[in-house]
Amino acid sequence: MNLKRLLGGAALGIGATVAGNRLVARDETDLPTPLGRDLSTYRWRGFDVAYTDAGDPAAPDLLLVHGINAAASSHEFRYVVDALAEEYHVLAPDLPGFGHSDRPPLLYSNSLYATFIRDLVGDLTDEPTVLASSLSAAYVAEAADELAVESFVFVCPTATTIPGRRAWLRSLFRLPVAGEGLYNLLVSKPAIRYFLADHAFDGPVSEEWVEYDWLTAHQPRARFAPASFISGFLDSEVDIAAAIGDTDVPTTIVWGREADLPPLSEGRALAEKADARLVVFDNADLLPHAEHPEAFVEELF
Repeated sequence: MNLKRLLGGAALGIGATVAGNRLVARDETDLPTPLGRDLSTYRWRGFDVAYTDAGDPAAPDLLLVHGINAAASSHEFRYVVDALAEEYHVLAPDLPGFGHSDRPPLLYSNSLYATFIRDLVGDLTDEPTVLASSLSAAYVAEAADELAVESFVFVCPTATTIPGRRAWLRSLFRLPVAGEGLYNLLVSKPAIRYFLADHAFDGPVSEEWVEYDWLTAHQPRARFAPASFISGFLDSEVDIAAAIGDTDVPTTIVWGREADLPPLSEGRALAEKADARLVVFDNADLLPHAEHPEAFVEELF
């Protein structure tokens, strides 16, 4: 009798998880374009990579590379793209596995993204300024010695977000029912709102931002790249300061004074070691370009 109850309870739990997963799943047509503009496609190693192309193609190129999190996309730059497109030819991709780009069930890695950035810069740009956020700055640094660029702008750059690699955790998130259910808890609206308020923004978090993150995180096959991120496989071993210092490319490090993951002290040490300019925005966390877009563009561009 106890075994029957146990099996019955397990069956109910699995059924509830399946039903919950189906309830929150979104169709790809539900996701608006990240920057309010039509998207172009860059075909790269079997991926269709979606990117925004804005501004005069004859203007200097500016590549915007969004950071990595469970709900990442180029939507991160929505408050600055219009102003930047007045002076630059802006390209802003959704990285493979995120946003409107293809999301096959691969074992994603930091080397995949470093290679992607190297190839995209070579194929689509002409000596661009590269603005990269958080962990993506490490991917740019990994490829730095192979990039023909004008300058780097790194926003709260880091090579490590979750120290260590946990293959068991990545495998758990990749499971078809339990993993999908666990992932849906991670990217629920309350969880997204908490993450944005605790790590990304010093000021209020807009519900529009939460809604977009929730939609992009619930697209088909959305959990596979975040599974690698959460388990540490998207962290990099690159020494960012040494990598950019070896290139002699002018570099600006941008930090929010209220950021603590990583803190401003790391930004100061990185800028000193790399001989880079450091710009600090008050009343900002990890996304100063989203919290103070006008000041960000005026100061840096």
